[in-house]
Amino acid sequence: MEKISIFWFRRDLRFIDNTGLYYALSERNPVLPIFIFDRNILDKLPKADARVEFIQRTLEQLNKPLKDKNSGIKTFYTTPIEAFKELSKTYTLEAVYTNRDYEPYALERDREIENFLKEQGVSFFTFKDHVIYEKEEIVSGSGSFYKVFTPYSKSWKEKYKANPPETKPSALYFDNWVPLKEEKVHSLEAMGFRHTDITIPSNTVDEEIIKHYSEKRDIPALDATSRLGIHLRFGTISIRQLAEKALNLNETFLNELIWRDFYAMILANNPRVIDQAFKPEYDRIPWRQDEEGFEKWCQGKTGYPIVDAGMRQLNQTGYMHNRVRMIVASFLTKHLLIDWRWGETYFAEKLLDFDLASNNGGWQWAAGTGTDAQPYFRVFNPQSQTEKFDPQLEYIKKWVPEYGTDAYPAPIVDHKLARQRAIDTYKQALAN
Repeated sequence: MEKISIFWFRRDLRFIDNTGLYYALSERNPVLPIFIFDRNILDKLPKADARVEFIQRTLEQLNKPLKDKNSGIKTFYTTPIEAFKELSKTYTLEAVYTNRDYEPYALERDREIENFLKEQGVSFFTFKDHVIYEKEEIVSGSGSFYKVFTPYSKSWKEKYKANPPETKPSALYFDNWVPLKEEKVHSLEAMGFRHTDITIPSNTVDEEIIKHYSEKRDIPALDATSRLGIHLRFGTISIRQLAEKALNLNETFLNELIWRDFYAMILANNPRVIDQAFKPEYDRIPWRQDEEGFEKWCQGKTGYPIVDAGMRQLNQTGYMHNRVRMIVASFLTKHLLIDWRWGETYFAEKLLDFDLASNNGGWQWAAGTGTDAQPYFRVFNPQSQTEKFDPQLEYIKKWVPEYGTDAYPAPIVDHKLARQRAIDTYKQALAN
């Protein structure tokens, strides 16, 4: 049998500027692209999950141009190790190419696959693709990773401007694909999933939105953010191409992409942050086990309109405006003194653009437990945040139509008392 190479699609669902795919096709062997619907992940998800549907639909779209090349994406619904056992029996493999993922599960998975392939005499090549700079590429003068964003971003920009990363041509320019007969992507139904009514935003980069991002990004009633999060999460757009546009259009938007790299770097250097505070002393905080309060927060029934609007937007659309994300996270961790991990887990289930590093970083920032976090004594006032960012109540009225009527609940906590309780609790815990 002719030797082939595998390209393993993961968080890089595109042909344009796909680093690992480009290098796979640049070698002499024909390339078989695969995607594994990983049961280690999927079995834990609700059966109506818009992200799974998005992946499945994207793979079907990617499959179409490959049909013209008499090829296709071979999909699996199993665990990665079982998929590679099957591949090694079916084909004579020389090498497997893929792009790196920095989450703890992904690292463990890749070690298992690399060891298995090594036993078979198959090479395993990984490439940087999901971020601009990896965990040890931006370091301080002392050689350690940055723990504060501003100096990190300064070093990031200096490195970027001195040597911008190259983009790779489309993989569709190549013709060395493994022939496949009418390969079909696993259907949602075959995997036990159902269709959802959640709309996925476009992956078109709106340059006008990016140009005006600085002055409009904090107003939740406006459609003034890129909504590209899910596409960055699953790699349906190139981070390098987006960063290049941002550099030329708006530095504030570029900073958001740098935050993404920053949090990915923090996770890669400190995998313990997935279930522990970045600042270990903050794990001494005695969080309240308030399941009733948490449920009201989840449902958007706290009696704080800006908080409730945000949670209802999330529950109905899989999206929440970034300014409101900060407000609702502060409310949960400060007003209700509920563990940030509860909120992080809820967001992980609901957000279309859920990314472990960014979600963890954002929640620890809000709770004061993370790197470069807001200080514990800073407690967002939902009322003043409303007056500043939703003064006409357009956002609130859209998502909380009963606001201002008897049907709307009274606040579940008093702001002034809750704020003082949070400050006192944090102060006491950190003094021990």
